[in-house]
Amino acid sequence: MSKPLAGPFQLGPMPLGRAMEEVDSQYVHAPTPKMFALAAGVEKWPAYLPHYRYVKFRERRSDGGGIVEMSAYRPFTMPTRLRRLGFNWPTWWLSEMSVDETKPSIRFRHIEGITRGMEVEWTFISAPAGTHVRIVHLWDGPRVPMGDVAATWVIGPIFIHGIATRTLAGLAAVAEKTSRVTQ
Repeated sequence: MSKPLAGPFQLGPMPLGRAMEEVDSQYVHAPTPKMFALAAGVEKWPAYLPHYRYVKFRERRSDGGGIVEMSAYRPFTMPTRLRRLGFNWPTWWLSEMSVDETKPSIRFRHIEGITRGMEVEWTFISAPAGTHVRIVHLWDGPRVPMGDVAATWVIGPIFIHGIATRTLAGLAAVAEKTSRVTQ
């Protein structure tokens, strides 16, 4: 007999006044429950999203969240005179994750990695013939001198935005391909 899962992490509302605020959003032509389920099913992301290296739970919670380890590439391409050169910058983080089906929303708090202390929230709003999905990342930066500057000018707009937009677009494509939304 397996022991019961612990209750959800209580991550609370998103904090205000962080140095870095990165917001990504997209209208998805799929019903909210479909898009929410794809986003909450983080362990399946590498099957849908080529930039994700792996996602695995270290601990599960009763709401479908838990402590989740994630690793993704931030792809870069650089045009040269003869061809495009590209490389993938590997990233890694460990998060507490909570899932709220009633809101609906998914919250993360990064607890290890360069982005330790980052707060993330995915929200889903039903709209005509689809869902508006919004991802907010808030952070004061790494705990180093000028960490807030690094977060605001480099890590947020180049790495966080680069990975989040690919993640959102990839999950939206899967949702739209597998859904028919009636008006």
